[in-house]
This record gives sequence, C-alpha cells and structure tokens, in this order.
Amino acid sequence: MRLFLDSFWRALAYCLMPRVMILSLLPLAMLLVLSVSWGYFYWSPTQDWVRDMLTSWQVMQSMMNWLQDNGAVELQAVMVQLVVIFAITPVLVVVSLLAVSLMMTPALVDLVVHRRFAHLALKHGGTPFTSLMWTMGSTLAALLAMLISLPLWAVPPLMFVVPPLIWGWLSYRVMVYDALVSHASREERIALGRQHRGWLLLIGVLTGYLGALPSLVWASGAVFAAAFLLLVPLAIWIYALVFAFTSLWFTHYSLGALEALRAQSDTVVMGAVVPVPALASDDEPHTPLPPLV
Repeated sequence: MRLFLDSFWRALAYCLMPRVMILSLLPLAMLLVLSVSWGYFYWSPTQDWVRDMLTSWQVMQSMMNWLQDNGAVELQAVMVQLVVIFAITPVLVVVSLLAVSLMMTPALVDLVVHRRFAHLALKHGGTPFTSLMWTMGSTLAALLAMLISLPLWAVPPLMFVVPPLIWGWLSYRVMVYDALVSHASREERIALGRQHRGWLLLIGVLTGYLGALPSLVWASGAVFAAAFLLLVPLAIWIYALVFAFTSLWFTHYSLGALEALRAQSDTVVMGAVVPVPALASDDEPHTPLPPLV
C-alpha cells in the first residue's frame, strides 16, 4: 500500500512539471500539422468523393434534392463538409495519440530514472523489438478477451467491471514492460509481476476509469455541435495527460518495486563496485619472495 500511494502522489506531482505538460501538448501540435496538411492536399478531392457517395444512396439523394428545391443549396454544401470533418477527425486524433504515445513513454521513463533511479543497474531484460512484440501480443489478447466477454456487457453490473479489468490488464502488461525493459532482467520482471500483480492491475483499472473522462467530452461535442471545435482539442489534451499520468504511475511503482527487490537480495548497485581482496592475517603462511638476482 505504501508503494502504491507513494507512486500515485509522485505521478501526480510529475504531471505538473513543465516538461510533462509540454509532452501532453504534442498531440495537439501533431493534430494541427496533420489537419493543415490533409486540408491542403486532400480537402477538395475528399469532398467530391463524399458528395458522390451520398448521392449514390437513394435516401440521401432525396434529401439533397429536397434541400436544392427549397433553396438550401448552401446548406447542402455545408452538410458535405460536416460529414468530412466528423469522419476524418477521429482518424487524425487516433494517429496523433498513437504517434505521441510512442515518443512519450520513453521520455517519461527517462525522466523518472534520472530523477530517482539513476543508481539502478541496467540489466537489459528486453529490446525495442521485444517490447513491440510484447505490446502487439498483449493488445491482441485484450481484443480477444473483449470479443469473448461482449455478452457480459449486457448485464448492468458487469458492464462497469469487465471492460476496465481487461484494459487495466493491458495497461499494466504494456507499461510495466516498457518501464522495466532496460533496468530489469527477465527473471526480475517475472518476479515483480508475481509479487505485485494485484496492485499493478488496480492501477490499470483506476487509470482506465480515469481515461473515460475524455469520452464524456467527446459526447458533449456530439451534443453541442457548436462547441465541437473547442471540445475536441480539450478531449485530446485530457487523453494525453491521462496517458502521461498512467505511464508515470506505472514507472514509479515498477522501478520502486525493482529497487526494493534488489535491496532484499543485496544487489542494489550504487555505482561501480570493485571487490577488495582481504588482507592476510598474521597466522596465515606467507609465500617467500624470490631472491633478487
């Protein structure tokens, strides 16, 4: 419990650091770059494609004709633009968040290591390739669990328990591996997973519920269409900040647990330790030196 609460408060405090705040704003900057680039190169072709697709549907064609007959030609053009915006925005958001998350996690782990755990020895229990494979395997397993458990989502109590459990398990699997990949050996990582699985899963579940906050903002944007352009950036920033907090919480907990594990086995390395040979006592026989020639 002490490590759980200590890592929580440290992660919360680290989120207020200027470096972490800047990292949380990266998705907005990337979204802006992607939006401007896409709008410059593909805005007109995308509108033409959406217009052709809408007119190919009988119901939409009837609506278009009704708007044109009633002198609402401009509204017809605006509707096409709104369809394009609402369709492309989630894609740009997901791409931005994924790209930034790949850059954010190593930066946050390095921040925690340099400030608190620079004394821990590097045992390199994994590589970037194994980290990628671990993430992909864990994600596929979580998606499979989601599909299998879909019937349980219809039961009111379980719909608030099963999804957070699955995503909590995925979060702890991926983020703990990334936090320990450089410092812990494979055996240490397995041992920490066995000793702290309950607490790590709890962190994943709690941060999973916390990650639902941006979804409320998305829903507000769907209800209040006039504020959509303001609520979407707010939701993206909250997503990034929750991701940073989650990564920091797992990193503080994992490295703190690793430090305690090594302290128990007397393998904490405070620097380069060189064994010093013991001095010979007077009772031990001395080997005579060879005579000088």
